[in-house]
Amino acid sequence: MTGGAGRAEASGERAVAAGGAIGSVQTGDHSTHVARATLLPAEALDLAPAGLVHLPERTRLFVGRARELALLDEGTGVQVVCGLGGIGKSTLVARWAVDRAAGHSVVWWITAETPADLDAGLADLARAMQPGVVGVLPEAALRERALQWLATHDDWLLVLDNVSAPADLRPLLARVGDGRIVVTSRRASGWQDIARTVPLDVLGPAEAAELFTGVCAADDGLDPLCAELGYLPLALKQAAAYCAEAGITPRAYLDLLAAYPAEMFARTAEDGEAARTVARVWQVTLDRLGDTPLAELVLRVIAWWAPEGIQRWLLDPVGTPLEVTEAVRRLAAHSMITLRDGTLNVHRLVQAVVRAEPGEATRLAREAAVDLLCAGIRRDGSDMIPHIRAHGEALAGYMDPADDSAAAAVLFQTVGLAFCMAATSGRALALCERALRSQRRIHGPDHPDTLIAAQAVAVVTGWGGGRAAVAMLSDNLADQIRVLGPDDRLTLHTRDTLADALQESDAERAEALFRENAEYFHRTLGPGHPQSIRARYRLLDAAAGGDPGVGVLEGLVADAARVASDDAALYDILRQALSLKLVALGETERALALSAEIIEESRHRHGAEDPRTLVSRALEVTVLAQGGQRERARALRDVLLDDCLRLTGESRLTAMVRNLAR
Repeated sequence: MTGGAGRAEASGERAVAAGGAIGSVQTGDHSTHVARATLLPAEALDLAPAGLVHLPERTRLFVGRARELALLDEGTGVQVVCGLGGIGKSTLVARWAVDRAAGHSVVWWITAETPADLDAGLADLARAMQPGVVGVLPEAALRERALQWLATHDDWLLVLDNVSAPADLRPLLARVGDGRIVVTSRRASGWQDIARTVPLDVLGPAEAAELFTGVCAADDGLDPLCAELGYLPLALKQAAAYCAEAGITPRAYLDLLAAYPAEMFARTAEDGEAARTVARVWQVTLDRLGDTPLAELVLRVIAWWAPEGIQRWLLDPVGTPLEVTEAVRRLAAHSMITLRDGTLNVHRLVQAVVRAEPGEATRLAREAAVDLLCAGIRRDGSDMIPHIRAHGEALAGYMDPADDSAAAAVLFQTVGLAFCMAATSGRALALCERALRSQRRIHGPDHPDTLIAAQAVAVVTGWGGGRAAVAMLSDNLADQIRVLGPDDRLTLHTRDTLADALQESDAERAEALFRENAEYFHRTLGPGHPQSIRARYRLLDAAAGGDPGVGVLEGLVADAARVASDDAALYDILRQALSLKLVALGETERALALSAEIIEESRHRHGAEDPRTLVSRALEVTVLAQGGQRERARALRDVLLDDCLRLTGESRLTAMVRNLAR
C-alpha cells in the first residue's frame, strides 16, 4: 500500500515497502495498523564500504611492548589490557589495532568510561556504517542497529577504551557475535568470567629514554629523570613536552620537580590535555574509591614509605582486619597498588603525586606514616626493624627536617642504628645526626632524648672508624653524669661503649671503666643478671688483653645460657667468643658445632636475611679458615659475600666478609 508522497515496491512473500506515510499494512492473511512510522530514505539501507576504521591519533610515539603486542596477537574473543593510569594502555592498543586494521571489515574505537559513553559510541558506529540514518533514527535505535550488525558479523574489531568496571560490558557481550574486542581498563581484577587480561607494566630504562627523546632531543640528566619518573609513559611524555617547549634540559626539569612537585605534576605543554597530566589522571581513580575512605588513607600513608615490600601488618592499627583488607583490595583492583609475595607495592610517581598534594590530609598522613612505623618497631622489637629500615630511610628522605616531630626523630635514630647493625655506617650516621639535630631543636641540649641521640651519633661514628668517636663518647659521658647521674642506665651504657672504644688506645682507662660498670651491676642487680654477666665478660676480656681463657668463657656461656631468654644477644656473643677460642686451641670440630648451632638459632630467631645471621655465618667461615679448611671456607665465603651484597650492598659487613679466608 502506498501513500500520496511516493511509491515503493517490494518483492517476496509478505514483503512490505513504503515510500511515504502509511496507516496500515496488509499481507494477505492479516493487517496491522501503524500508529507512528519513520520514513527511511532508500540510501539509509546502504552500508559503508568495507575497511571502515576509526582510531585515535595516539600511535606516533610508541616504543617497546613486544611481549604485550604478541599476547594481543595470540588472543581471541575479549582481552583486557589493564594497569595503572598513564602506563600506556591506550597507546599500546592503538598501535596494535593500526597494524592489524586490514584484517577486519570494521575497526572502531569507543571511549567507554561509562555505560552512557559505550552506548553513544555504538550509535556513532551505526552512523558511520549507514550515513543515511543520520538525523532520522533516535540514539536508542542507532545503538540497536549497531548491536544487530555486530551480532550477525564476525570480522570486526572493537576497542573499548578506559572501561571502569567489568559489569559495564555484560549487556554488550550478551548481544554481539564472534568478532574481536580489546578493552583497556585500570581495573586489574573481576575480568575472569568474561575476558583474558594482559597486565601492563612501566617501560624499561632504555625504552623510557627512547620515548623521551622522541619528543625532546636532550641527554643532560635524562637517565636520572627517567628513573625519578618511574619510567611511566605519561609522565615521560609530559616532561619531554615541557622541556622541549621551555627549552630546558632533563636535569633542569628534575630540579624544578624537586623544588615544585605539585606544580610540575600539573604542568603540561601549551594546548596539552590538562586532564592527562599525572596530577589529574589518578584523581579519577581516587574519586571512584570515595566510598572506601580508608583506601585513600592507606594510599596517602604508604606514599611516605619505600615503594616496594610494604608489610601488610604495618597497616593493622588503621582499621579492623576487614576494613584494612577491603581498602587494600580496592586499591589493588584499581591498579593503584600491586600485591606481591604478601606485600604492597606502589609506583613511586603515584607516591610523589600524593605527597605533593597540599593540605591537612597530607600532613596527617605523614604523621600517621611515622606513627605506624614506630608502632611496628614496638610490636616485636628489634626483630621487626629490618622490615622497617627501608621505609624509615625513605620517610626521612621525603620529609623536610623542619617538620620532624619527636617521634620522627626517635624513628630515624632507631633506623640509623639498625643500618649500623647492618654495617652500613654512612647511611646510619646521616639518620642519627638528623635525629640529634631535631631533638636539640625540640627539647634542647640536656633533655634525655637529646643525650640518647648524641650517644647514637657517637656509636655510629665509632662503627664507621671515625677518630672522633672517643672524644664524642667522653663528652657524652660527662653530660650524662651531669644531667642524669653516674648510675643512670644511659650513663652506664655510654661508659661501657667508651671503654670499648678505648681498648686499643688506652687499655688502662678502658679496664677502669669496665670495672666501674661491673661493680655497679653486681651490687645492684646481682651476679646472675644479664647486665652483670655482660659487664663481667667485658672486664675479664679487657683485663686479659682479649684472651680471658677457655675456662672463663665456658663459665660465662653457662651463666648466659640461664638467662638466654632475656638476652639472646649476650648468649650469642659469648658463644662466638668461645668458638674462636676453641679453634685457636685446635678444637676445630667443637668450634664448628658451636658456630652451626649459633647460625641455626639466628635463622630461627631473626630470619635468614638478617645481618645478625650473616655475622654468624661469617664466624663459621673464620672458624673453618683458622682450622685449616681453607677451600671449604672460601666456598662458604663466596656464597655469603653474594648474600651480603644483595642484602646490605657495599657495607662494612660486606667488606669484612670479602677479606675472610684469604
